[in-house]
Amino acid sequence: MNENNNNFLIKNLGAIIGIIIALILSCTRLYRVVVVIIAIIGGAYIGKYFQYNKEEAKDKMKKFIDKL
Repeated sequence: MNENNNNFLIKNLGAIIGIIIALILSCTRLYRVVVVIIAIIGGAYIGKYFQYNKEEAKDKMKKFIDKL
């Protein structure tokens, strides 16, 4: 029985740690900070993409707006 428990823990250690971290974040409302950080990084990435690919980005935006 002990060997089965060890195998379960070894196979699912990442998921268990992820659940614990998610519970801590949700209980302390730190997930708001994580969401803001992700939004900032995403905005910076999108801004950099537009800066280096102006013509391609304009074409994609035109096509997207035309579909609407």
